[in-house]
Amino acid sequence: MTDWVKTAWRNKPRVQMPEYTDPAALAEVEDQLAKYPPLVFAGEAMRLRGELAKAARGEAFLLQGGDCAESFAEFSGDNIRDTFKVMLQMAMVLTYGAKVPVVKVGRMAGQFAKPRSAPTETLDGVELPSYRGDIINELDFTADARIPDPRKMLKAYTQSAATVNLLRAFSTGGLADVHQVHQWTLGFTEKEEAQKYRDMANRLSDTLDFMKAAGITADKLHTLQTVDFYTSHEALLLEYEEALTRLDVTTGKTVAGSGHMIWIGDRTRQPDGAHVEFCRGVINPIGLKCGPTTTEEDLKVLMGKLNPENEAGRLTLIARFGAGKVADHLPRLIKTVQEEGANVVWSCDPMHGNTIKSASGYKTRPFDSVLREVQEFFAVHKAEGSIPGGVHFEMTGQDVTECTGGVRAVKDEDLSDRYHTACDPRLNASQSLELAFLVAEELSALREGPVKQAKAG
Repeated sequence: MTDWVKTAWRNKPRVQMPEYTDPAALAEVEDQLAKYPPLVFAGEAMRLRGELAKAARGEAFLLQGGDCAESFAEFSGDNIRDTFKVMLQMAMVLTYGAKVPVVKVGRMAGQFAKPRSAPTETLDGVELPSYRGDIINELDFTADARIPDPRKMLKAYTQSAATVNLLRAFSTGGLADVHQVHQWTLGFTEKEEAQKYRDMANRLSDTLDFMKAAGITADKLHTLQTVDFYTSHEALLLEYEEALTRLDVTTGKTVAGSGHMIWIGDRTRQPDGAHVEFCRGVINPIGLKCGPTTTEEDLKVLMGKLNPENEAGRLTLIARFGAGKVADHLPRLIKTVQEEGANVVWSCDPMHGNTIKSASGYKTRPFDSVLREVQEFFAVHKAEGSIPGGVHFEMTGQDVTECTGGVRAVKDEDLSDRYHTACDPRLNASQSLELAFLVAEELSALREGPVKQAKAG
């Protein structure tokens, strides 16, 4: 892209970004980050684009999930492992339901900055700047803690590098063996409440037993032992993104070295804004959150800016409307994409439109609302003749109590037991896997529909 430089965003209107009070300290951090190795490489980002191109055609399915916002305090190898394990379980269930490969993308190794609905918050009559994620300021409700500190970018980089390193080890070091992953899945279906999921788990077992009997074992087939696992985050803090952006010597193109995939949030998708300007120039796959206020005209302009060559796998549209509102907004956006002949991956984020405040005062998301939005997403795509290409969840491998419902029936009064998120509520391991089974049912029905029609004809 000849008309783009990585600093051009600085001349555009910016929103949801901190105002650093010490420009010299900020410049020093940016200079230091610019000397650090990138966390990902152009070849990996391009490989992910190729896999997402398959999802755009219905030949693969995108599973994107992880923390609402990564935390310095919660950082541990066990937490990374547990989230990785749950995503592999979900992917196995989805692969079985969709009969296509699942593209696994974690909200990990960079998901530190968070947009907020208001610049300040008030507690007991005291008003302070909002917490914007550990990469910017601190959660403690004090004036000093809420001052943006550029040095936090260095800690975020270090934690992200360690996370990427561990994920790569997990992906190839035996933890991803398909038989082991399925044993974890069976652990979920052994719960008394999970009776309706046992049939699919048993069919998976039969398939693996057949493969073993036929001599197709993990030690003979490398793809049964390893997985491709990618990282992603919202590209919100552009000083951090720019500092890790590199010119790839093999292709001569620019790659955002902070993560394989980056996305633009619903609050930062202004067509002439700083975030769109930055993202349009890197070769990484780009996600674009589309909420109820997304207009058809804005979507046309954004698709033209972010994917001018209309390449499949470059742009993922992440729909986030809220249960009961999908049919009000998604059809018009699908029609816009169809009219433009745009190659996109359609993904469903059923989390952000379904956040409520519980009677006990906790911010939560009802599992039934999350599921309902997913079902509405599939129904609209079926009605419009479009391809539902993926799902995007805020989830964790930890046994938290942040979203109500699910087979374990987390209740409002249970939220205080293990409510650990610093920002938005996440699905726990059990709820995540349950949702995967339910999405697999939708995918299976979608694939069976044309087959049944063909037989009837």
